[in-house]
Amino acid sequence: MTSAIGGSTAAIELAGIVKDLKHVTPIAASERQQRREKAARLMQEQGIAALVLTASTSLYYFAGLSWYQSERLVGAVLTREGKLIFVSPAFEESKVRETVGEQVAVRLWEEDENPYDLVAQILQDEGLSSGAIALDEVAPFFIAEGLRLAFKGRGLINGMAVSAPCRMHKSANEIALMQAAKNITIDVQQRAARILREGISSFEVADFINQAHRAHGGSSSTFCIVSFGAPTAIPHGPDGAQYLRDGDMVLIDTGCMVERYHSDITRSYVFGKPTPRQRTMWDLEKAAQAAAFETAQLGVPCEQVDAAARRVIEAAGLGPGYKTPGLPHRTGHGIGLDIHEWTYLVKGNRTPLATGMCFSNEPMICIDGEFGIRLEDHFYMTEHGPKWFTGPSFAVDAPFA
Repeated sequence: MTSAIGGSTAAIELAGIVKDLKHVTPIAASERQQRREKAARLMQEQGIAALVLTASTSLYYFAGLSWYQSERLVGAVLTREGKLIFVSPAFEESKVRETVGEQVAVRLWEEDENPYDLVAQILQDEGLSSGAIALDEVAPFFIAEGLRLAFKGRGLINGMAVSAPCRMHKSANEIALMQAAKNITIDVQQRAARILREGISSFEVADFINQAHRAHGGSSSTFCIVSFGAPTAIPHGPDGAQYLRDGDMVLIDTGCMVERYHSDITRSYVFGKPTPRQRTMWDLEKAAQAAAFETAQLGVPCEQVDAAARRVIEAAGLGPGYKTPGLPHRTGHGIGLDIHEWTYLVKGNRTPLATGMCFSNEPMICIDGEFGIRLEDHFYMTEHGPKWFTGPSFAVDAPFA
């Protein structure tokens, strides 16, 4: 046991949290305008007439409106000239304008009207009679079908062609917001390690983590995986409660949001004295994570980062490929307003790394029936190469050094 694991209580750790978000700057209207201008350029280059946004993070990204997905269409049309027109049920107009203001264009539909016909009418009114229509990549099928019928044969394409090239490249302010969220979560991870004791339940730890995220001023935990012992080999954790025993591997994967931007950090370590096998596998995981980071240079295809981590693991006799014992999933994912978003560090993805891209680095090692180890930190691409948001773990018995 190390001084970083165990020996404290939830009450002590919560009392020690100081909320400090004075440095946090929300995304400004001017930055959203720049986003829409970039999207318009992309549409013009690709022969796209407009991008139809539904209740998604892309709607928030481009338009600043956060809405829940329901059976009613709430969204916006972004034209290839960069004009933004909101679409809303009439009875929700005041709620929409509470966020977006009185000066923006909002087209309304009544309960007995077809909102998809309204979208088609907006395109006609804007003189967009030709060119493809891009639809938000996460739009539900019923919206896609409604628009298809309203457009009377006019083609719909995946809006990812517009949204992904914009959202993959984070601004300095977006990176700062994620840094704030990750600073919170790494502190919460350290505090969670200190409250561990033999017999504590995974649910109790998860509840503490949620309280600690909120005490810092972040959102509630956006997710929380707490696993002990053999279930740490289940990548996204078991459903039931577990109770900590001496010698267990501990895996905690959690995150929160600051201004809707995500953190996502995993720590693995042993409660008690690590066995030689636990230490060897932990060191192998750390080496794989380091290899991925070192490979992540500007212009390098995303798949090469995944391959670098996988080579380290396979050289130790694990795998090959996605077989276990070994690494059963991709090495990393993009992150921002969604916890998993474009682009991904995975075989077959030849997208070159570029400034502003942000990724998880988590080449997990799963040994079914024994334990799993995931060390997950995130990095972003600068003009000089990769930079960590949070420093990687130092050793299995010094996870926060």
